[in-house]
Amino acid sequence: MTNKRALIAEDEPILALTLQKMLGKLWPELQICCLAENGVEAVQEALTQLPDILFLDIKMPGKTGLEVAQELAEEWPDQKPFPLIVYVTAYDEYAVEAFEHSASDYVLKPISEDRLNKTVQRLQARLADGPQRPNELERVLEQLRHLVPGQTAQPANTAQPERLRIIRAAVGNQIRMINVDDVLYFEATDKYINVVTREHSSLIRSSLRELLPQLDSSIFWQIHRSTVVNTLHIQIANKDETGKITLKLKGSEDKLQVSRVYAHLFRQM
Repeated sequence: MTNKRALIAEDEPILALTLQKMLGKLWPELQICCLAENGVEAVQEALTQLPDILFLDIKMPGKTGLEVAQELAEEWPDQKPFPLIVYVTAYDEYAVEAFEHSASDYVLKPISEDRLNKTVQRLQARLADGPQRPNELERVLEQLRHLVPGQTAQPANTAQPERLRIIRAAVGNQIRMINVDDVLYFEATDKYINVVTREHSSLIRSSLRELLPQLDSSIFWQIHRSTVVNTLHIQIANKDETGKITLKLKGSEDKLQVSRVYAHLFRQM
């Protein structure tokens, strides 16, 4: 096995160095190519360094470990095997049962050498399969569908907060009243959401995390980390030769990309 490279994303420097030191003892051949201090840096460095293994703290500034994994799953180059991911978490911060349910690799804080050694052995066994090992990206996508809230459409009878019917968007000195049924899609842009209808687009100051619980999840599907589409306005979903899906909307020239994380929503019934 050629020497492997790993990235550690941890916002607490002492914990990051402790993990690096423990890995150096348990797996001397493993090269730590980067110590990222937050989620944003973790994504940038991972896409630059293309390591074999990621140790992702679940609770980081900028992006959580799960958000980092989700963004990398969407952006990772096709020609490079997707890295193995180990989530680092404290029991109180996240339900460990969720990780076990999704068959994720994880270690708890404070990290014990015995537990980390088991993780190292598991990683080495999987890496020993080389490029022929089971499709890691598909495995991570399936994990994320269990771990990240809002990944799948909920049944229509699921209890939800009061649903949003009218969106009030400021346009100059006016307030535009938008019937939510007329919305083609929502697109997150920094601190704002672009609300797109056939007639116009309007910005509202919100986030998808705040907006999603107010929408009917049987109709509004998240199809990308920054996009939620009204499925009643989808005309067709086109899949190209690489498996990437693009949505064509009724009465609109806009085309929406479906990320790998949400592609399962468009499997044939």
